[in-house]
Amino acid sequence: AAWLIQAPVPAAAQGATEQPSQVVQEAADGLLKALDANRQQYRNDPAKVQALVDQYILPHIDTQFAAELVLGRYWRTATPQQRQRFINAFYHSMLNNYGAAIVEFTSNTLKVFPTHVSAGDQNPVVRTQMARGNGAPVSVNYYMHMTPQGWKAWDVIIDGVSYVKSYREDFGSQIAQQGIDAVINRLEKGEKPAQIGKTTGRGS
Repeated sequence: AAWLIQAPVPAAAQGATEQPSQVVQEAADGLLKALDANRQQYRNDPAKVQALVDQYILPHIDTQFAAELVLGRYWRTATPQQRQRFINAFYHSMLNNYGAAIVEFTSNTLKVFPTHVSAGDQNPVVRTQMARGNGAPVSVNYYMHMTPQGWKAWDVIIDGVSYVKSYREDFGSQIAQQGIDAVINRLEKGEKPAQIGKTTGRGS
């Protein structure tokens, strides 16, 4: 697809031995262990869930690269402050959408399929399967790439729908109409991306 950008592979990739699926599994295991220690507390306090995700999941997400893809040409003209505000708002928007589901994450609701990176594969996909509240399976796959800090995810595909592509489509026309600050403000106030994509809102 035209929106997908091939990420350059740093030299660190040459010495990488850990597979992308191992990164996903280890992050999930760490999150699960913490949740199991006091699940009711996390149900009662969403802020604590955010802290958990920040600790176990955020280090394995390339939020800047994902934000660059979402903003497209608008990234190039954004100021450093706008870029950082958008990265933070974008990440927390995703977290808010799935906060309740994260609390109910258990060892029998996630299966991570082994992934072996072949030579020249710059964007391997880690395929996982999660169970919905009613037990129905849903595919959740992660596009990964190598960074100086190791393998990181830069897009999540849920039941075939790309988060990066969806956000890009939601924000594109609104940034053109309102400007990037207005869209960031609306994200920071908790508006969902789909709602931002449907209405001009009040901007700032």
